[in-house]
Amino acid sequence: MQAKLSEQLTNHVKARVNSEALLMGRVSDDRGNPMRTSHALKSGIKYRYYVSSALIDSRRDEAGSVSRVPAIEIESLVVRAIRDHVGSAPAVDDRSIIAAHQPEVVIHPKEITIQIGKDGDAESSEACDVIRVRWQKQSSKRRREVLLPASPQSDKNRPIRSETRATLIAAIARGRRWLEELVQDQHASPDSIAHREGCSPRRVTMTISLAFLSPALVKAALEGRLPRGIGVTRLCDMPAEWSRQHQALGLNL
Repeated sequence: MQAKLSEQLTNHVKARVNSEALLMGRVSDDRGNPMRTSHALKSGIKYRYYVSSALIDSRRDEAGSVSRVPAIEIESLVVRAIRDHVGSAPAVDDRSIIAAHQPEVVIHPKEITIQIGKDGDAESSEACDVIRVRWQKQSSKRRREVLLPASPQSDKNRPIRSETRATLIAAIARGRRWLEELVQDQHASPDSIAHREGCSPRRVTMTISLAFLSPALVKAALEGRLPRGIGVTRLCDMPAEWSRQHQALGLNL
């Protein structure tokens, strides 16, 4: 399967960012303030966030411990946690998962709590499950040990951008889910997934290639230790051998 996928891969990727928030109206901070959707434009790319309504309404003192979080990262973690908890089929798309279980998400400093209804009804507290996901927002001021390439360059001495990290984590999770779908469903194909997701088969195969990254690379991505310049595009269509992946990136893992 790896050889077949590699034939369809290309070294270039254009990420598609969905402007509609997946968890709109379902996220709040740990002081009960709803978190509204917001975005920032950087180099022509839109990055989405969930921001505490207290912060938006100039009530900073009333905002929760975490008042602003990257939307893609939170959405990916929530959807993955619900899938793992309920054992949903990989073919079910993310929006259907959210619609079926109607999660109520609360952002805490060191975890995300997700309340879902056992029968798809999160309104009744007697029939709810609470999922806890360990998570901690990466501080822009906190010093991190960055994995330096063999031939350091000034830009690569800095850690991966938080927006790039969130996009990469979401893409890895999506690639693993799509790979699992291809393995388990004999009728599934890159074309069928592309049709359902509204993207090209090329993008599907590129995303699936991220499922074959080494555990060390995935761990470094999650911890924000990859150097700047290593994102989705760079990590697509890597060699199958984990040691060769590290060598191709010039990283000593």
